[in-house]
Amino acid sequence: MPDFLLEIGCEEIPARMIDAASQELRDRVAALLGRERLAADQIVRFDSPRRLAVMALEMTDSQPDVTEQVNGPSVSVAFKDGQPTPAAHAFARKAGVDLAELEKITTAKGEYVSAKVTKKGRTASEILAENLPKEIAAIYWPKNMYWRKQNERFVRPVRWLVAMLDDETIPLEFDGIRAGKASRGHRILSQGAVTIPRAGSAYVDALRAAKVLGRAEREQQIREALDAAKRTIPGARWREDKALLESVVNLTEFPSAILGSFDPQFLVLPEEVLVTVMRDHQKYFALEDSSGKLLPHFLAVLNTDGDPQGLIRHGNERVLRARFNDARFFWETDQKRSLLERLELLRHVTFQKDLGSYYEKTQRVQRLCSWLSEIVKQSGMAVRPGVIHKAVCLAKTDLTTELVKEFTELQGIVGGLYARVQELDRSLPEATRRAIADTIYDQYKPESAEDDVPRSIEGAVLSIGDKADTIAGMFSLGLVPTGSKDPFALRRQANGIVKIIAEKKLPLHLAALMRDARAGYKGSEAEKKFVDAGKFDESVRVFFRERLEFYLKDVCGYSYDVVKAVLAAGADDVVDVRARAEAVKQVMHMPEFQAIGAACKRMRNILRQATEKSIAPAANFEYLPQAAEEEKSLMAYMERASEKVEEHRRKKEYLEALLLLSTAREPVDTFFDKVMVMVEDEKVRANRLALLRMLLTEFSTIADFSEIVSEGKG
Repeated sequence: MPDFLLEIGCEEIPARMIDAASQELRDRVAALLGRERLAADQIVRFDSPRRLAVMALEMTDSQPDVTEQVNGPSVSVAFKDGQPTPAAHAFARKAGVDLAELEKITTAKGEYVSAKVTKKGRTASEILAENLPKEIAAIYWPKNMYWRKQNERFVRPVRWLVAMLDDETIPLEFDGIRAGKASRGHRILSQGAVTIPRAGSAYVDALRAAKVLGRAEREQQIREALDAAKRTIPGARWREDKALLESVVNLTEFPSAILGSFDPQFLVLPEEVLVTVMRDHQKYFALEDSSGKLLPHFLAVLNTDGDPQGLIRHGNERVLRARFNDARFFWETDQKRSLLERLELLRHVTFQKDLGSYYEKTQRVQRLCSWLSEIVKQSGMAVRPGVIHKAVCLAKTDLTTELVKEFTELQGIVGGLYARVQELDRSLPEATRRAIADTIYDQYKPESAEDDVPRSIEGAVLSIGDKADTIAGMFSLGLVPTGSKDPFALRRQANGIVKIIAEKKLPLHLAALMRDARAGYKGSEAEKKFVDAGKFDESVRVFFRERLEFYLKDVCGYSYDVVKAVLAAGADDVVDVRARAEAVKQVMHMPEFQAIGAACKRMRNILRQATEKSIAPAANFEYLPQAAEEEKSLMAYMERASEKVEEHRRKKEYLEALLLLSTAREPVDTFFDKVMVMVEDEKVRANRLALLRMLLTEFSTIADFSEIVSEGKG
């Protein structure tokens, strides 16, 4: 069972594209092997800035032979007077068997001739050589390059290919490059070509000798290098930054790190500005002291083995000094005009070509946030509508500043920073001004599933209102995310809305929120291009249900069946859904609920079959004289329990409600053991169907327990 290796060598791939492409290549190779009946013990990937590689370890070297029974013409056509006809001869040739090997079989359509055909399995080398070029070409890239011929495209020009089964080359070709055994090492630290002796661990060893490390090794080497470099600064620590670390891992093949410094005078600028310049523009790690205060030093990761003469360090310091000078100039220039004075400038900043300017968006978000503030206030939560109103008014004004034009990733943050240092209104208390500044600062939070939500209720309302306005406008225009395409980051914004509502426990319902957001466009030019309200409501409902499912499953960690069960009982109130999910999680492994889940499945099936046969349940259950004692007992039990269950539900005491429902197991089991639902008596049958419908409704108000997977539980 040989090891298989495929390496695609090319010019440096953009760091942000490597992880997804490497995983896709691995998945494509795994799918190909599965389709072609080639088994592998393990499929692993290897990548660096100049290569994507995948290895299938201990793979079968050929497909197993397959014997199939192939049917041919009918016996009456294949034989005349006991003699084979031309049709029989043709079928035998096609099947690759002698006439004597033909068999007669009887089918529902009559007698036919048949033959057992053994299809010999193809070799792995043959299959891979034929199919891998198509799989390589199908890898998705956000951007492609064309070279040589118009149909030859990849993220960067392909320079070499390695394709091997153990020590044998697979004869495949991609875009004019024939596969061989020659790879390439580090662009600077190696001598160039590297001969791969064998697929598997020998490949990794050969590249390591040529100063190319695997991803995990690079990350470990970077961490150790950063730790070593910062030791010369007493008490210093480098600021952990997951995204930056992933980026420099994908920018290097054999990394090292150097310590640099900058003039302490730049520390008068806000920390957010300095860190953004270092991280986003220069890929530097910031250093801080034990209290978290920024130090006038940085760490740079190099794609080489060091900087013995300090030339690289000196160059990095010079570049950083220029960038900091730019940032200081923009900061000082921007202070000549207040955020309030910039509001009118938003008339000339386009939000979206069909949805108008940011000035119009500001007006819409103000109206929406005023309404959201009132809902939050009426629920008893402490909220300051005045802070929200002022913050919304100024929220987008930093888009007109020079600092944001230069450092676009700081939008919102710059507005919050400027609001802290500018005199917004002489009559405002300092605490109120700080609250407004913090609300503006947090308006884009959370930017990912790992990011924090806004710190205050005011920041949460502004963030939700801004995101809801964007989603409502885009969906109304029919600009709905599809597949991997989401150019306006609507999924991320919807994830943010769900997370904020859940973690701040806000009394906001998704359907009403989006209807109110769409209403903000009423009377605008954009409204003339909107899809009808029914289509909008349905598309938004499905969209937010998917986002809520993502939040519960991937962020909160609830199991798939728990999520499906609670969403089936309602997916509009985020806080309520999460509370129900937590309650179901605590009871789902109880034997009582395993039994109730099975009973719910049975009730649903019976009611479905009745509907298919046009058999209607009675309007209400009645205690008929001919009713069985078990059904009367079950109904009596539910009448006693339902009022208490409803009281718990009303108070959102879902765990208590579920524990009370769990006591229904015995009467439900007895009913199904002793009573036949689909009897001949129409009145009795309709009455029992009404009972099942009532039971199913009662059990499904918190969660649909028929969705709970019971195999292997209880």
